[in-house]
Amino acid sequence: MNTDNDYEDLLAQWSDLESGLGVILGNPSSTQEFAHRVVQYDRWMQGLLLRDPDVGLYLLFQLASNSPVGYSASHALVCAVLCHLIAADVGLQARERDSLVRAALTMNIAMTGLQDTLANQPEKPSPEQQDVIRMHAVKGAMMLTNLGVSDDSWLDIVSAHHTDAIDKLDPRSAPPAAKLTRILKLVDRYAAMISPRASRAGRSATESVRSILGSGAAKAEDIGHAMVRAIGLCPPGTYVRLENNEIAVVVRRSTDPKHPYVAIVSNARGEPLREPRLHNTAQYKPRIKLALAASSVRARPNHFLILKMGAKATQSF
Repeated sequence: MNTDNDYEDLLAQWSDLESGLGVILGNPSSTQEFAHRVVQYDRWMQGLLLRDPDVGLYLLFQLASNSPVGYSASHALVCAVLCHLIAADVGLQARERDSLVRAALTMNIAMTGLQDTLANQPEKPSPEQQDVIRMHAVKGAMMLTNLGVSDDSWLDIVSAHHTDAIDKLDPRSAPPAAKLTRILKLVDRYAAMISPRASRAGRSATESVRSILGSGAAKAEDIGHAMVRAIGLCPPGTYVRLENNEIAVVVRRSTDPKHPYVAIVSNARGEPLREPRLHNTAQYKPRIKLALAASSVRARPNHFLILKMGAKATQSF
């Protein structure tokens, strides 16, 4: 991408994808050829990631970590993108990847409205809401079947994505969808941790991934390490504090998952800079000291400008 129009088009397409996904998830019975529409959205997502995956990650992590508005669609899209990138890292076959990503897009179809409500609800779920939460995975698979989904793996992943017993299965005898379900379970948990609710602030990206890696489950650790290799310890769109206490936002991954390109947006006193400053933490100090939850950052940079800077990162260093 070389022009402002390229960026404007890419930003608009990600926004259109997220809003369109929200429409079909919120009104599945009114969506003609629902299963085909999901496949179309998947292919649309893949096309946008091919154009610039770091822009996609930046926008999605900003969306997921800054506001609970439209939570169900943004959560589904974040999970789908993470599953897509992990699938490439671990070498899944195309059919496995398709089942996994489409399950990520639709896993909460039986509680889309409730998911949005809960994200903005300061109280704990009521008993009635807890019943919907408890049944949504199995009910979601049933709904998808009635909506024309015939991919058994897709359906199995959705129905089991909250089943703890699947983590205890022997990989040698487990059903084919088990390893895909484990990936989605971890991604779902990670994306939920970084997202704010009315009842709590979102966690930082590193705090979230370390919680997963510290769970003690070897299978979760394997998937967690694959996710870090794919998106970095601090993915594009997340905020970080540097060793000199300046605040920056990650704009692009580098070859080192721990040391991405960042745009410094405020000084050590937390005062916003007039012009963000591009910095390669892999080659130069200061390094990243810690990741920050978005709610703790006062500076709100011009994302259009930041993304243009990020595209030039690999040419500037």
